[in-house]
Amino acid sequence: MGTQSQAKGIKQSKTSKAAKATKASQTTAKATEPALFTPITLRGMTARNRVWLPPMDMYSAFARDGRPTDFHYQHYVSRALGGFGLIIVEATAVTPDGRISPCDLGLWEDAQIDAYRWITEAVKQAGAVPAIQLNHAGRKGSIGCFSIGYDGQTVPADKGGWPTVGPSDLAFGGLQAPRALDVDDIHGIVHRFRDAAWRAMTAGFEAVEIHAAHGYLLSEFLDPLINTRTDDYGGSLANRMRMLVEVVDEVRGVIRDDLPLFVRISATDWAEGGWDVDQSVVLARTLKEHGVDLIDVSTGGLIDGVTIPVKPGYQVPFADRIRAKAGVPTTAVGLITKPKQAQKIVAHGQADAVEIGRAALRDPYWPLRAAAKLGVGRAQIPYPPQYLRGAW
Repeated sequence: MGTQSQAKGIKQSKTSKAAKATKASQTTAKATEPALFTPITLRGMTARNRVWLPPMDMYSAFARDGRPTDFHYQHYVSRALGGFGLIIVEATAVTPDGRISPCDLGLWEDAQIDAYRWITEAVKQAGAVPAIQLNHAGRKGSIGCFSIGYDGQTVPADKGGWPTVGPSDLAFGGLQAPRALDVDDIHGIVHRFRDAAWRAMTAGFEAVEIHAAHGYLLSEFLDPLINTRTDDYGGSLANRMRMLVEVVDEVRGVIRDDLPLFVRISATDWAEGGWDVDQSVVLARTLKEHGVDLIDVSTGGLIDGVTIPVKPGYQVPFADRIRAKAGVPTTAVGLITKPKQAQKIVAHGQADAVEIGRAALRDPYWPLRAAAKLGVGRAQIPYPPQYLRGAW
């Protein structure tokens, strides 16, 4: 009996030591795991890694009804299978005249909701978080695209174009001049953002991003070179931020408390006397106070003809500064193409996640390849089981 008890004790001791060794090994592996492939939690949403797909316009709603098609399903779900942690569906218009082109996606009516559900469900099944960017194109709306022509030009009314709007009546480059919105118009568009966000929740999205960058309507209000209003929506920085803050408040009010809200901004318009990073820091602080969980940091797109010093990682310093000065999580985007480059950005605390855009168009499985190059263990790389035989 004593011998059996002693043997049992030895066995338990060995088991305990093995368990401790396994736990220590797991802890060491976790500690050495590349920061790029650690999960990130915002409110109640957890993305499996910090490699995200940014919203890139596909201009492929060929029926011009705002509804995603088989192409959109394949485009987004393939990137989810490719290991991205979060997928942001492209700029989705909150009104028909808020589209960038006639072939943009939209969520301006309830009848569009069901067309998104198969995408959100499949993205989740593939292990990624489905997010969506909501937009109003403002003065940069009604332009052409590859499927209809008029690329970079205003689409004529008889070809499906429409009159555009903006904070003021100043045109962008050679595009048509917009009509300046009155206050009732502004309030109406704010409510359309709210309604579109509710539809996004109903369609199964788990994060919403408000597009306030690249010279579209909300960023037009921010920029003093574009917004020449003299009422409560123009002039001072607080006034120029007003419409965006109102949109944030309305959207935050209809999306679930446990799901995050993002805002994409252009941190600078690269123009003398225009929108800059110091104003962006103030904006980010304000948005954080109003329930925004992350700032998606880009630049440019507001002023025509400016020189932008494009090079690998050229926008990362803006994400870094906003993150540090405003105390809010950020993403970095723009010519981030190499795994070590992306890893360094996250590991050094310059941004909380990176967005892989054009490189992801070339390689839908960029995260899987990057994880292998950075030494992530094969069992920890988010391969679909069906693809394990082809693992790097």
